[in-house]
Amino acid sequence: MKSATAEAIAVTAARTADEKKADRTLVLFVGDVLSITDYFVITSAPNRRLVRTVVDEIETVVREKHGRSPLRVEGVAEQQWVLIDYGDAVVHVFSDEIRAYYEIERLYRDVPKIDWQGDNG
Repeated sequence: MKSATAEAIAVTAARTADEKKADRTLVLFVGDVLSITDYFVITSAPNRRLVRTVVDEIETVVREKHGRSPLRVEGVAEQQWVLIDYGDAVVHVFSDEIRAYYEIERLYRDVPKIDWQGDNG
């Protein structure tokens, strides 16, 4: 099976999060400022149960659609900030409270945002 591009994985993760009612989903191209990955997906949910649901669904849909499993997943036990690492794309699923505290997207406000809601992906 052909490996999916990092952008396709990021877009799939964003759309999946949105379908599961996650909030304020962003896809950022961070490859020019970070050497460790090309894309960040940032999303959040109002409670821990929904954080877990979003994480599980992203893993399932990316595996089904692109044949990729995460290299690692961190934060699942706490369900407040879960990081799903696909290597070239990293998904951050926050609880709303933790997202507001860390404001991670503010750190990357100057990087390009990807239109994940369009037809490209």
